[in-house]
Amino acid sequence: MRSATSAAIIPSASQGADSELAARAAAGDEAAFEQIMRQHNRMLFRIARSLLNVDADAEDALQDAYLHAWRALGSFRSEARLSTWLARIVINEAMGRLRRREVLVFSLDASVDEVAAPMGDDMEDDPDQGPERATMRSEVRALMEARIDALPQPFRTVFMLRAVEEMSVEEVSEALELPQATVRTRLFRARGLLREGLAKDIDLTLTDAFSFDGARCDRIVARTIGRLREDGDAARS
Repeated sequence: MRSATSAAIIPSASQGADSELAARAAAGDEAAFEQIMRQHNRMLFRIARSLLNVDADAEDALQDAYLHAWRALGSFRSEARLSTWLARIVINEAMGRLRRREVLVFSLDASVDEVAAPMGDDMEDDPDQGPERATMRSEVRALMEARIDALPQPFRTVFMLRAVEEMSVEEVSEALELPQATVRTRLFRARGLLREGLAKDIDLTLTDAFSFDGARCDRIVARTIGRLREDGDAARS
């Protein structure tokens, strides 16, 4: 019977594939490195974006991080997760840019455990979809993204890793070099911040729902006056 210790160090299938790609890339295989980038691009961009809060800056940071990773692939160890190793490089690059930008980085003390499912996944199965539905989904997604952007930078980073990218608490802890308890605390607090912010947005939106001013009001008044005049003319004739 295999011991718990020996079982724990056996790499998963995905780790084995990552190790093979990393070894090929370290030997100068650009196609292997391109595959690594394509597999991790979305996650790593989201991490950089959560720290820098600007798309263009996140793209630049990710490109520089990839260059660092390319040069350092020889130091990658197969027992580690490639995704976590790359995430650490991206975080370091983004944090360096924050320091150079002299941006105040808040102490990481909050996070989140849930996020709306990716908008649009079920659109093909939705019999009620249409242009209006697509517009509504786009607006809801924009509202969610705006609220995530509004989180303090440290909260955003843990949220993106844990909730959006669905990394485990252990992986987030390793990538950010934080205690697991801190990661859980941040997730709980970030959830509260998001819910509070979204609730305020919804309250403001409800005050404008079914608005009756402007063109709608003018149109109904004009039609009503027109009908009154028609009735008056009919009565006099």
